[in-house]
Amino acid sequence: MLVTCTNEWTSEDSLTVFCGIDWAERHHDIAIVDDTGTLLAKARITDDAAGYNKLLDLLAEHSDSPDSPIPVAIETSHGLLVAALRTGKRKVFAINPLAASRYRDRHGVSRKKSDPGDALVLANILRTDMHAHRPLPDDSELAQAITVLARAQQDAVWNRQQVANQVRSLLREYYPAALHAFQGKEGGLTRPDARVVLTLAPTPAKAAKLTLAQLRDALKRSGRTRAFDTETERLQAIFRSEYAHQLPAVEEAFGHQLLALLKQLDAACQAADDLAEAVATAFHQHADNKILLSFPGLGPLLGARVLAEIGDDRSRFGDARALKAYAGSAPITRASGKKRFVGRRFVKNNRLINAGFLWTFAALQASPGANAHYRRRREHGDWHAAAQRHLLNRFLGQLHHCLQTRQQFDEQRAFAPPLQASA
Repeated sequence: MLVTCTNEWTSEDSLTVFCGIDWAERHHDIAIVDDTGTLLAKARITDDAAGYNKLLDLLAEHSDSPDSPIPVAIETSHGLLVAALRTGKRKVFAINPLAASRYRDRHGVSRKKSDPGDALVLANILRTDMHAHRPLPDDSELAQAITVLARAQQDAVWNRQQVANQVRSLLREYYPAALHAFQGKEGGLTRPDARVVLTLAPTPAKAAKLTLAQLRDALKRSGRTRAFDTETERLQAIFRSEYAHQLPAVEEAFGHQLLALLKQLDAACQAADDLAEAVATAFHQHADNKILLSFPGLGPLLGARVLAEIGDDRSRFGDARALKAYAGSAPITRASGKKRFVGRRFVKNNRLINAGFLWTFAALQASPGANAHYRRRREHGDWHAAAQRHLLNRFLGQLHHCLQTRQQFDEQRAFAPPLQASA
């Protein structure tokens, strides 16, 4: 029987069989070894249901059971094969390919490489160093669904911004009036009114001919509900101002390119909005949502992103330091002899640290304690990013405590010394 405690493995009945899988797009190589490193079986399976069943049958032939499943090492953490393996109590270890390549050198110096050989290397990693690797977390089905939705929404936001940047670069080539009209507003070129107006007038010449009635109708179609007269007059004045122009035929060609980009931007904005709604719906169904939303600066979208990356398996992180290291907010020390360097982490969960920076930036306005902590770090000599990272480090420690103890964030307890000192 396996017992997990702070991500370290102990055993009452020692494991004697280990499985390694070299993952590929069309097929997978399997290697099963015992505790002495003897190869018990090897096989190649196809990437379909028949192949997965063949793998499960092969594991069953070597003492695999629901109560004592054989642990599996594989170089990916997602996909149908991993989903098939994660049923029941089986521990699946996602080994970083870079780490696997280092282990390969232990078995030969000729730098030879093969798929069956890589599967054997992965199996031996569990045989010798299982304690040094983390199994995939045992997250709930809802948490895994939130992970899919939150990451997809985050990707959609990044894609939306990428397309918006392409539109901005194009407008700088021939249409500066559009930039003056919308770039300074919240949302910029991704605003519905900006997209509708630019679709109606993709060139400066057409924009200059727009009447107040046409502009008013465009703003209504974009969903705007107030201040029509002020906005239409402002837009007409900008579009009819004097700017440099491209040649008429060149300007028309740029207009066709802009229309094509606007279709992509409309689709990207719609995808981001639809996914945001799905994320919020799923997040509010999770038991941890009230704890996450109690933290200053965290709304449904950011809260869902944080939950998506840390999961709801409370045994995943043995202590707050593990969570901070995973997020990349905790510093890392490199020491050798008399030399010692403390710096930021480069190996981290990039999605979590991205959400963390947005979280701490929003918390500066929502939490007096967080703002005071940030100011102290700046006065101490930290740059903006370093001060944010330090504040995130503190928030993650508090989040870990709140999730473990099932209590909500308390501003007075979280930042008690600074608030009392200022009082």
